[in-house]
Amino acid sequence: MLSVLLLSHLFTAAFAAQPSAPAPVEAPLRELPWGQLNFLQTTDVHGWFAGHLQEPSYSADWGDYISFAKHLRDRADADGKDLLLIDTGDRIEGNGLTDASDPKAIYTYDIVKEQDIDFICSGNHELYKTSSSEGELNFTVPNFKDKYLASNLDIFNPKTGNFEPLARRYKKLTTKNQGIRVLVFGFLYDFTGNSNNTIVHTVEDTIKQDWFQYAIRDEEVDLILVAGHVAIRSKEYDAIYKAIRSVQYDTPLQFFGGHTHIRDFKRYDDKTTALESGRYMETIGFLSISGLNGHSKSEDVSASKGLTFSRRYIDNNLFSLRHHSGTDQDTFTTSAGSKTSALIHEARKNLTLDTRYGCAPQDYWVNRAPYPSVLPGQFKQSHRAAKGHPALVITNTGAMRFDVFKGPFTRDTTFLISPFTSQFSYLRDVPYKKAKKLLQLLNNEGPIVVDKALSASVSGSLHRLMPELPEIESGDDDNDKTIVVTPLRKHKPYGQVPLGDKKPELIPGYTTKDDAGDDGDDTLHSEIKFYNVPPCIQASIGLGDSDSETLTDKEPQAVDVVYNEFLESWILLALEYLDEKRSKDDIALYMNGTLTDIITGWVSDNWAHDGDDCP
Repeated sequence: MLSVLLLSHLFTAAFAAQPSAPAPVEAPLRELPWGQLNFLQTTDVHGWFAGHLQEPSYSADWGDYISFAKHLRDRADADGKDLLLIDTGDRIEGNGLTDASDPKAIYTYDIVKEQDIDFICSGNHELYKTSSSEGELNFTVPNFKDKYLASNLDIFNPKTGNFEPLARRYKKLTTKNQGIRVLVFGFLYDFTGNSNNTIVHTVEDTIKQDWFQYAIRDEEVDLILVAGHVAIRSKEYDAIYKAIRSVQYDTPLQFFGGHTHIRDFKRYDDKTTALESGRYMETIGFLSISGLNGHSKSEDVSASKGLTFSRRYIDNNLFSLRHHSGTDQDTFTTSAGSKTSALIHEARKNLTLDTRYGCAPQDYWVNRAPYPSVLPGQFKQSHRAAKGHPALVITNTGAMRFDVFKGPFTRDTTFLISPFTSQFSYLRDVPYKKAKKLLQLLNNEGPIVVDKALSASVSGSLHRLMPELPEIESGDDDNDKTIVVTPLRKHKPYGQVPLGDKKPELIPGYTTKDDAGDDGDDTLHSEIKFYNVPPCIQASIGLGDSDSETLTDKEPQAVDVVYNEFLESWILLALEYLDEKRSKDDIALYMNGTLTDIITGWVSDNWAHDGDDCP
């Protein structure tokens, strides 16, 4: 059993590399389960390279991660073990550091490349816009060269005028210290919402191709590794697993996944596991494998015992990182880490991310309380609403991505909670009897499954409809439901507690249960409950209480159906299902601005705060 280290000294306050980041909090830690071959994984960073500037548990930045990885590599070298680093995509969209620039990520390409990543691949968010996928082609791929893998992803190359693999389909390497031969692939799930300058081949088609079938038949391999932006409990990874096992029935196999924003570990068989390491730089995943065959000339490292896999989910803060690297405040930061932290600070400054729009009076949770309804009063400023036209406003809950914390609501905050650029369109004068059925049809007690035709049309982009984390609540004003995010419940403030002989009170955080048990988190936390929400939410404008289906005399004849542009295909299909066929010619812009702009306007109008004091 892995021992739990209960740190009994008072933690000396030391801030992360970003000047405004809060100090981490002392907490009981589990040690890292070092093995023969070890891995660090990041995934779904979504631009959070500066760390979490309002959450002590995740306040370390990318520069701190670089310092941490260097110390662990040094330890691996000293012990004759190996350490490899992996990132499985979605590095953009979700934070001002990537999204406030035009085009996106122009600052973060130089930040990401400072980390010595051994395998890196694309997520879906790198592919939504042509400029983003071209950024991968022009910057990330050259920065990482043959370490970038794209097993099922092609891109249009303007220089050749052809579609070509974005990067290598696979590679084979031999580890530095033990000579372990590793065959590596880099996949993306069956994504269909990409820009037309890219092609995502389905996993099912890819694993039938000659190059893949040839690669997996390599007999001089000690480990097969699949690093992908793919949920580890998915049909895509199941298919890859079966394909490899059909020809390599006994070779150790390791998957690294992403996309679903969770900490998770799955056992496929005695020689196959999968790890997914969370989201938003909250987690650095650690995985070790022992019992592999090695081919080092310096010593015999052949497998002598049974194969074992171990994992740990590291809270990304300096308290954890320093402990696990055996360093302290004076010895932790490396020159490369310090340089990168300075790049992050300068980029944030250039993007004016600390510009304040208001002051949130308390915390507003996305998914830590049950869901009731939703959406902002700024919609009433639309030219249609001003003329008295009633409306139903619908958006996907995936448009809202993160909590609002008590304190400054800044330019950066707007990107944290909703980074997408979709505006709001509308269809005028839709019969209310049909319009009021749209929300139920879209949700249908689950992800849009109106019928086979409808579900087939939208299944490829369903992940953008559903949130990776659920939606913020809303309250009511006098007559109309408003997107005023209603407070749910306050969490207990973080604070430092002397441990001594008294057992410390655990701070809220991840309490992960996976196929290996409930001891995966490096930090012992008290449990936070999370709640699911439907794919879509709705608010009414100019209807009073008339969104109740029991109304008769107050029910309008027709309403405007207003929706986040991302939902357009679903809205049109659902209306067609309701025998209310509309075309794109019937669509008009409801009001200027994205959901981010609308929320920012509401904050400026309602949470304005003069002076520097923002508790």
